[in-house]
Amino acid sequence: MKEFTNRVAVITGGASGLGRAMAWRFAREGMKIVLADIEQTTLDATLKEFQDSGHEAIAVQCDVSRAADVEALAEQTLAAFGAVHVVCNNAGVAPGGLVWEHTVKDWEWAMGPNVWGVIHGVRVFTPILLKQNTEGHIVNTASVAGLLSLPGMALYCVTKHAVVTLTECLHHDLVEHSDKVRCSVLCPAYVPTRIAESERNRPAHLRDDRPKSEQDLRREEGLRHAVESGRISADQVADAVFDAIRDERFYILTHQRIKPAIETRMQDILLERLPTNTLKR
Repeated sequence: MKEFTNRVAVITGGASGLGRAMAWRFAREGMKIVLADIEQTTLDATLKEFQDSGHEAIAVQCDVSRAADVEALAEQTLAAFGAVHVVCNNAGVAPGGLVWEHTVKDWEWAMGPNVWGVIHGVRVFTPILLKQNTEGHIVNTASVAGLLSLPGMALYCVTKHAVVTLTECLHHDLVEHSDKVRCSVLCPAYVPTRIAESERNRPAHLRDDRPKSEQDLRREEGLRHAVESGRISADQVADAVFDAIRDERFYILTHQRIKPAIETRMQDILLERLPTNTLKR
């Protein structure tokens, strides 16, 4: 995409973290903003900030794991602005733990926003972008966990690997059917956001009532510390996303120092050797 002024951007998970930073980055380019988030209070506060700053924006409460919510998000976007040009399927959660200890509820919770949220976003918005016959771009937020296989992160890695391959397949399909709509996959490492507090948005019917072990608590504290110590900010990631849309780049790897770990995993596969624990390298 080369034209951004008066174009429309939809960002899920847009009320905080990476989504909020992307929304501000797009707004500075003169785009109209659609903030979608499951947290109504945070969503209202963020919308007010945009409107008080003179930006055209609307807010839509949306549980991206639900097809009807994402369909309603598209309908409200078109009703408000008549078009959509950038779609960031960004909402997600970050559970951790040993793979055999995850419950069915754990898997259903994580698969909802992390995988089904992206599926619904692609399914609902891609036909709209194609029908408009104008420049458009889809950004799906994965993670470096979608390019690596890490201990204590099976559930997160599974969902983010799904986002990476879904977006790669989407790229191939778009290239065959359009010369105006493209996509990117965002794969950041640790960024200081509230992703480590994902449990705050876990639906009541999917809550895990098991008492947490000391190991669980240590793991959660470790994740919180790792996220908070991230050296690349959400604003810097948002800059990288905007640049990728403008320059039509597919892979958005914001943390260059992670590339050797990705290369090691690729070599493990090609050399048919045992998987390397890249966290210890």
